[in-house]
Amino acid sequence: MTLSRREVSELLARHGITPSRALGQNFVVDPNTVRRIARLAGVGPGDRVVEVGPGLGSLTLALAETGAQVTAVELDRYLLPVLREVVEPHGVRVVEGDALRLDWDSLLGGHDRWTLVANLPYNVAAPLVADLLDGVPQIRRMLVMVQREVGERLAADPGDPAYGALSVKVAYWAEASVVGRVPATVFLPKPRVESALVAIERRSVPAVDPAVVAPERLFELVRAGFSQRRKMLRRSLSGIVAPEAFERAGIAPEARPEELAVEDWGRLAAAAA
Repeated sequence: MTLSRREVSELLARHGITPSRALGQNFVVDPNTVRRIARLAGVGPGDRVVEVGPGLGSLTLALAETGAQVTAVELDRYLLPVLREVVEPHGVRVVEGDALRLDWDSLLGGHDRWTLVANLPYNVAAPLVADLLDGVPQIRRMLVMVQREVGERLAADPGDPAYGALSVKVAYWAEASVVGRVPATVFLPKPRVESALVAIERRSVPAVDPAVVAPERLFELVRAGFSQRRKMLRRSLSGIVAPEAFERAGIAPEARPEELAVEDWGRLAAAAA
């Protein structure tokens, strides 16, 4: 019940559609890959799934095949008629919209346990994941396919080369891990990059108690630290964190931002308050 390379090519040709480079459209054309993604998402009958950027619906069909209730959000108005033709007969709800500007409360309809599954282009992946973690608690789990470098940033631990402000943001709200790789050969058109599958599971409570440190204050400090990531914290946070605050937090002022876990950032933010 998924789309092969030949079927995707025929759909594009029949409807006169050319994949949009501006929208980062690379369609998955391998049934084994989309079924693998659906399996890794861990969804089944009774689960509610929202898919962002379904394109022509290959992954959408694999998700519907699990028995989950699927809502597909697509921005491209030229793809929408084709998507509806492919997936609505299988019980999928199709919604036109930009995931970065959606009224998520309305879309999710008051239900508080959703799983997001998405093949996200480079320029959307990081801001969308961050926005959903910040503001859409109804989404409890995510499985996102992203450019490998973005995936490494989402799931990086302190000390990893990819570790940065985005990694701290994700760790504050959730636990994340890279659970697979996806070669460029399964896409049409073939991208120039490798993709990664990242699983994100929202924590029951944030890693730093928001009653002790407001998340806005914490992330302000994190952004300031990583804005000059090659410098020691005592220099990059000069004027924001007093010297004695480092001692109160048990953080070496000579440390660099990539050495601090989210809990360390929380202690530093609390000491600097």
